Amino acid sequence: MKPDSVQYSNRLALCCAVFACGSIASAEEAPEPGTRPAMSAHSLSAAPVVDGDVLGDAAWSDARPAKGFTQIRPREGNAASQRTDVFIGFTGSALYIGVVAYDEDPDGIIVTDSRRDSDLDDTDAFLVLIDGLQDRQNGYIFGTNAAGIEYDGQVSLDGSGSSFGGGDLNLNWDGSWSVRARIGDYGWSAEFEIPFRTLRFGRDAVQDWGINFQRNIRRNNEVAFWAPLARNRNLTRVSEAGTLRGVEPPAQRNLKVTPYVLGTAQRGGELSGTETESDVGLDLKYSVTPSLTLDMTYNTDFAQVEVDEQQVNLDRFNLFFPEKRPFFLENAGTFAVGVSGQAQLFFSRRIGIDEDGNVVPVDGGVRLSGKIGPRTNVGLLHMATDDVPGSPLGNEFSVARISQELPNRSSVGALFTHRGGGERDNNVFAVDGRWGIGDHITLGAWAGRSDTPGLTGRDDAFSVEGSYSSAAWRGSLRYTEVGEDFNPEVGFLSRTGYRNVRAFVMHVIRPDDLWGLLELRPHASYTGFWKFDDFHETGFLHVDNHWVFRTGAELHTGVNFTKSGVLERFEIVDDVWIEEGTYDHSEAQIVYFTDASQPFSFELRTNVGGRFGGNRVSIEPEINYRIGETFRTSLSVDYNEFDLPVANGDFSVALARLRLSYSFTPKTQLQALVQYNDRDDTLGTNIRFSWLRDGNSGLYLVYNELNERGPGALPTGREIILKYSHLFDVFD
Repeated sequence: MKPDSVQYSNRLALCCAVFACGSIASAEEAPEPGTRPAMSAHSLSAAPVVDGDVLGDAAWSDARPAKGFTQIRPREGNAASQRTDVFIGFTGSALYIGVVAYDEDPDGIIVTDSRRDSDLDDTDAFLVLIDGLQDRQNGYIFGTNAAGIEYDGQVSLDGSGSSFGGGDLNLNWDGSWSVRARIGDYGWSAEFEIPFRTLRFGRDAVQDWGINFQRNIRRNNEVAFWAPLARNRNLTRVSEAGTLRGVEPPAQRNLKVTPYVLGTAQRGGELSGTETESDVGLDLKYSVTPSLTLDMTYNTDFAQVEVDEQQVNLDRFNLFFPEKRPFFLENAGTFAVGVSGQAQLFFSRRIGIDEDGNVVPVDGGVRLSGKIGPRTNVGLLHMATDDVPGSPLGNEFSVARISQELPNRSSVGALFTHRGGGERDNNVFAVDGRWGIGDHITLGAWAGRSDTPGLTGRDDAFSVEGSYSSAAWRGSLRYTEVGEDFNPEVGFLSRTGYRNVRAFVMHVIRPDDLWGLLELRPHASYTGFWKFDDFHETGFLHVDNHWVFRTGAELHTGVNFTKSGVLERFEIVDDVWIEEGTYDHSEAQIVYFTDASQPFSFELRTNVGGRFGGNRVSIEPEINYRIGETFRTSLSVDYNEFDLPVANGDFSVALARLRLSYSFTPKTQLQALVQYNDRDDTLGTNIRFSWLRDGNSGLYLVYNELNERGPGALPTGREIILKYSHLFDVFD
């Protein structure tokens, strides 16, 4: 046997060799930018009035529009069924976009939601992708519907998000910009004002940018693009965007300061009376260069963020809760290394949230992220929190990340994380890379090692993966190993000490005329986990077909074959123990959901089969209802019923969620989330009123309530939070 350090070095050498060969080959595969459509940006003598009236605004009279959209759905390659004209102009401070979405049937325009960042898939919509650095890997997406909502996000790694490199679309980024829309007898139109300070771009006086446009016509289930894409692509495919010529951004500084004031009142729970407190804090954003941003935060607060959706753990492994806090989600793709939800080397929820999900005050921190040079991405983050009483873990968190972009979706990078300030320090070192081969194949890998005093076992982890994506076929194969003492304390592991294999293959069929179907998607996947002594801990074989209808409805019909290897007996719920052993079962799976663009829609997910030597029935219904685009409500239940051959093995667990939202305007909203968990007999309520100004700044009024009803429960805990933040643009 080789020493662990030698084995680890060999793995690193193998990964680096693959990346080096890939960078040479991929340089010959990148498509020429001249093969994509191009348009010119118009220098505006006066800024348009941003009210959605494109046809009536003289500012657009001399601009030449982009037109000629091509469908990817329902008729791939056909011209869009309705005409779309897009105008782009600029002044010394902002980029302006005017779109006229002509429609022969204006009464057929569908608007489902007027909340900021609400899903645009189920509504008539227009979206634009902007690649200001023209690196053909990263960019921004801005979108709206006929109600004039603000929808935005960051794209990284050419939108090809994967387990080994993050990427895709980060919708939690909120930029400072504005849009207005209106409906007329011609269809609908919208005007965007995007300040240059919101974007990242190069330093030349006159620049060419990457750009693409998407239009959704919901009643036809139609999606069309200006720069044509294959049906297995979407707007985040930055490398296949068209070109916007002649942009003249200003050489200006950018400093944004966002102070906040906060007041809180609490009672109930462990408190003997009512407690009140007030606080202040500050966020600062400075553009060191047009492509490199410095963020600083003091006394960071996230009171306005929606509470987590509750989960019930009916297995032995750690549950994954996604990050929701805006500061950590901005530029999150820069720091992403690992297998999402399974083995993430950096997971920002480790900062400011303890292992039980309780909030730990964040004293402050600093982040530097962006580009140095045309293709080098950097990310530096340091945060400090209050001490966690009784915990040996530190409260100082540092992350350093660098990656070099290579042609054709390829890159190579390194990551370092550190947690210190406690009784022990923890460090993680990692390298990663990806290699795009042609248009369809992507290979990737990462390898990391942790250093934790007191842990002497295997402390490394690595993963290699390949994926294929074309219009008709999609597939992937991944192999991962995580040592029993690999310990990324600023990361996330669902389990430790394992080998994992995951395989997936799907065939996409588009019949010409069959029962109203748009697509058939037969597919199969397998996931298996083994301990290092070859004990088979988990096996999951899934065989399914997705029946996708032109109306927007879907039916999934599948079967699962499962294996659960239990090394140590565990308590699945109170007083119900699963004994050691290996359990092999099968189950049927049915999923159905109706057209979500309709005022009333319904979803149902069911699994019926074996579990831990007995039987399980899982039913997850969800009912959605809306009135126009202003009021929405949904009720969902996650119900599991077990019949196990153990003491007290006949039991059920239910988790119910009620969501309500009302939009007074696209920037003024009232939202509520009510959750009931019958396992703990708790009822939680989160009500948020928000009046937004620029980006995420504005007024928030939040009410939280936790009602514990079980034996020995504490009195109902109630909390009211009032927070106001204001963005000051110092150089505007």
